[in-house]
Amino acid sequence: MNLENNIKGKVVVITGASSGLGEATARHLASKGANVVLGARREAHLEKISNEINAEGNGKAAYIATDVTKKEDVKALVDKAVNDFGKIDVMVNNAGLMSIAPMSETKVDEWDRMIDINIKGVLYGVAAALPEFQKQESGHFINLSSVAGVKVFSPGGTVYSGTKFAVRAISEGLRHEVGGKIRTTSIEPGAIDSELKHGSSHKESFESIDDFYNNLAIPSDSIARTIAFAIEQPADVDVNEIVIRPTAQDF
Repeated sequence: MNLENNIKGKVVVITGASSGLGEATARHLASKGANVVLGARREAHLEKISNEINAEGNGKAAYIATDVTKKEDVKALVDKAVNDFGKIDVMVNNAGLMSIAPMSETKVDEWDRMIDINIKGVLYGVAAALPEFQKQESGHFINLSSVAGVKVFSPGGTVYSGTKFAVRAISEGLRHEVGGKIRTTSIEPGAIDSELKHGSSHKESFESIDDFYNNLAIPSDSIARTIAFAIEQPADVDVNEIVIRPTAQDF
């Protein structure tokens, strides 16, 4: 069986698609013939990526400006996929924020922002796509957690880890509830080259993270290939969880 046939023609919605993991995933899946629908706040970035994908002539791309902290925006993103391509096969809940700082800094606004993006953004993606999946009796959720959702990243990453543990818990609970015909994959990346490392306003934490990523990070297309692996499996194979790190990363 040519597993790439299980990607060609699929309609894949991706949040956080204007850079990093989301952009790399959109380009990679489109190169295999998927039709991708891109959501992020930076519309100019989405337009450029979509135009370049469409110019390649493999899969097609569409986009709509999306703030995942607004449930109506995420619903509009899924509606765009259904209106433009007639269905949605995969929902990639990728948008994320990593604000690292000791809890003693009490950066409550950043805690709120991580909860809104990393947890509620995933839930809004589930709420938007699940009715379509149930109607079709098929579908695939791919939720981006983190190695920090497997092991608490401390000091500094306690709240971020809490949000990413939540993504794993939501993914597993979702699998239990809808797993008869709908697949669920939680992906836990380590240090991947993306804009995620820029999310910290705490100077010492930012410098530490920046140094960590500069020494270890692997390219975003490492995750794109991982997502493609999960999607391309036959319908009776559900890859539930993948942890992927740079070889040299111990955390």
